[in-house]
Amino acid sequence: MTDRVLDVADLHVRYGEVAALRGVDVRVDEGEIVGLIGPNGAGKTTLANTASGFLDYDGTVDYRGDPVRDREPSDLVEAGLVHCSEDRDLFGHLSVADNLELGAYRHADDWEERREFVYDLFPRLEERSGQHARTMSGGEQQMLAIGRALMSDPDLLILDEPTLGLAPVILDDISEGIEEIQESGVTVLLAEQNVTFTMNHADRVYLLEQGSVEREGSPEDLRGDDYIRDAYLGQ
Repeated sequence: MTDRVLDVADLHVRYGEVAALRGVDVRVDEGEIVGLIGPNGAGKTTLANTASGFLDYDGTVDYRGDPVRDREPSDLVEAGLVHCSEDRDLFGHLSVADNLELGAYRHADDWEERREFVYDLFPRLEERSGQHARTMSGGEQQMLAIGRALMSDPDLLILDEPTLGLAPVILDDISEGIEEIQESGVTVLLAEQNVTFTMNHADRVYLLEQGSVEREGSPEDLRGDDYIRDAYLGQ
């Protein structure tokens, strides 16, 4: 039987009077890449933030069988749930190497080994290890944000819009990186507007629209869905 890593059931999240998520059910099992697709404002980031312990909610959000509402985000990180946000949240005045080292502050025993894994994943980061993060390109900063998240030794890695605004050549690097991350044993929840990118990597996909799950299934199933093809794949 497959282990359930993240279990979201009947999830409701509000921002004041505005309902951001309404009755959402999502599951993420061991070793999967699960994609969340949908337009801007659909609720993808809200779901990612809720799963990471940043937002109040009604319903069920369990990580490894325990409710996230009972834990601080920092405790979830220590337990293996690591969130790489859309904003990246890098320390711009610090070097690439320093940003990576800060990502490992709860795993100081093997941080050098984890840094080598990150450098193998994204060789450009090793080339720029002494460079200030704020002086890097957007794509390089995205690599650094993912690399720093990996320094925390994630069990579940939540990636929020990792391809946003990236040039095609950087997109290829991120794509290869995500494949290697999964091969290393990390489970991934991928919230992404780039539907084609998500379909190429995910084992299962959920379509969020206006705070609700409108479709779910394998990439093969959803590629055959007339609505998905017309609205999101341009076919």
